[in-house]
Amino acid sequence: MIDPERAVGAVVGSAVGDALGAPFEFGPEGAFSARFPSAGHGGEMCGGGGWDPGEATDDTQMAVLVAQSLLECGGLDPADVFRRFQRWAAADPKDIGLQTEAVLGSGDPWDLAAALHFQSSQRAAGNGSLMRAATSAVHFARQGRAATMDAARRLAALTHGDRAAWEGTAILHELLRIALSGSDPLAALPDVLAEAHPDHRTRYATVLAPDWHPDLATEFNGAVWPCLGSAVWALRTTGSYEDAVRAAVDLGGDTDTVGAVTGGLAGAVYGAAAVPERWSRVLHVPLPGFGDRVLRADDLSELARRLGA
Repeated sequence: MIDPERAVGAVVGSAVGDALGAPFEFGPEGAFSARFPSAGHGGEMCGGGGWDPGEATDDTQMAVLVAQSLLECGGLDPADVFRRFQRWAAADPKDIGLQTEAVLGSGDPWDLAAALHFQSSQRAAGNGSLMRAATSAVHFARQGRAATMDAARRLAALTHGDRAAWEGTAILHELLRIALSGSDPLAALPDVLAEAHPDHRTRYATVLAPDWHPDLATEFNGAVWPCLGSAVWALRTTGSYEDAVRAAVDLGGDTDTVGAVTGGLAGAVYGAAAVPERWSRVLHVPLPGFGDRVLRADDLSELARRLGA
């Protein structure tokens, strides 16, 4: 059974984490807490780096496109999702991952583009499929573990040819599914890891272990492993949505995506009411290539309820 308020928490929480982290992207560790040393005082949705205060990035924009495809097609139609991604990418969004841009602009068919890119580049383990996972995780959660993880892999494979990205996205989907039901995703980690592909299980077990810290990462957190590990670390070491997202953004680096992944997890764990209203009220999500409509927190809440129904 999926709790509707946790579903809203996951979708809105991910978008809020994205927008909160966006101005600090590629900055140093500690930049967020240096500017906002105490929780609860406001002003954190500060904008900057080309982003307006509360503006969500490509992370949330792509998550919304996935959601709209799932709802309009009555389920997962990978070709339709890919076409929406292409339309969005062609409209010159403010930000788009290099790998995602290369795949969507390749001119190759939807079911070959990512694989062909990986074949030639051998680099496709970025966090670009993690960042957009909240909406699809909510949609597939009611169908159970196998369907949830399978859908995650299929969605990840649209833009990322490296199975490492598929497995990380599948693990995140399943952690979200567990949280959406009201159970503890951290306690379930051993069972979830057992469902990961054997070739990737050990590496994920390392970054999701209780004694792992983001300082131990062997790659920049734009890679799938430390990004997911950092989000789980932030959830594990804090006690509220706000503290988890603050800790994630304060890690520096790919702050919008680490913020989005953490925000989705923490939103599912703590529920919609835990997302600070002073953050969500300025949240807005433009959709380049899809007219002038800008989604607000209420729109995302409605989307989440429909996805989880």
